[in-house]
Amino acid sequence: MTTALRRAAHWHRPLMLLTSAMAVLTVVAAVGVFTDPRILTGVPIWLKPLKFAVSFGLYGVTLAWMLSQLRRRSRVAEWSATVIVAMSLAELVVIVVQVLRGTTSHYNGTTPFDTVMWQVMGASIMVLFGAHVVIGVALLFRPVRDRATRVAVGLGIGLSSLGMLVAIPMVRASQAPAVEGITGAHSVGVPDGGPGLPLVGWSTTGGDLRIGHFVGLHALQVLPILAILLQRLGTRLDERTRVRLLVVAGAAYGVLTMLLTWQALRGQPLLRPDPATLGAVAALVAATATAAGVVVAHRRRPELVLAA
Repeated sequence: MTTALRRAAHWHRPLMLLTSAMAVLTVVAAVGVFTDPRILTGVPIWLKPLKFAVSFGLYGVTLAWMLSQLRRRSRVAEWSATVIVAMSLAELVVIVVQVLRGTTSHYNGTTPFDTVMWQVMGASIMVLFGAHVVIGVALLFRPVRDRATRVAVGLGIGLSSLGMLVAIPMVRASQAPAVEGITGAHSVGVPDGGPGLPLVGWSTTGGDLRIGHFVGLHALQVLPILAILLQRLGTRLDERTRVRLLVVAGAAYGVLTMLLTWQALRGQPLLRPDPATLGAVAALVAATATAAGVVVAHRRRPELVLAA
């Protein structure tokens, strides 16, 4: 563990500093959740900075790990990662400032100051997305330590980009037509701030676009973790098989992200799917299981791998 931490300390310095800052903010926000009695959009006012701090902390350390997997440094990727750090901090500053003011940060144009804060956040998100895509492209042209890791990193960055894009419907003005000055919403079919699932707050009475957004974003962690788990199987799965299983998992993950977004756009709660949603989920599970089964059935035998 100590050796691993020492290696991590030499990863991309700005990203690791972002991770450290998010760890501190996580503690502060967690204290705020339990000590600050204010409620905003139906949840403790410090819950949003808590969730964003955890998310950005995971994002920072994951990107730093990905850059550490390169056999040769990519200055383009490293500079883009530094841009991501700056934009992440800008977004978190807006969120915390608005919490201290007792108001919302997202979609808030109720006053000139709130409008500026929301515009700063929106611009930060756009720049961050661009830098994220640049890192993905840069990594495609740099050799990674092994093929399975390269595929996992590429799929993770690509699917997390999809997770960012599926959030676009949140900023449509038509999402919250009855609230003056509010230019978007997380929920579909119901107002923001209604009954929601514990901790995450996802709506239990209508659709919620944060679900597909959340799932897509965390492909950045899920796919590399899956690659590591597959590698732990050792000679039972050769590299080609691991790569093919990662492709199957990545395709299924992308479809799941879109399926959850489709469900939300129809104003449907996550835990109350209609027959169409259930049918789509069943088809996805069946297709994924079949594809994975075919890949494993046609894997190369260990003795053949050694002979090759």
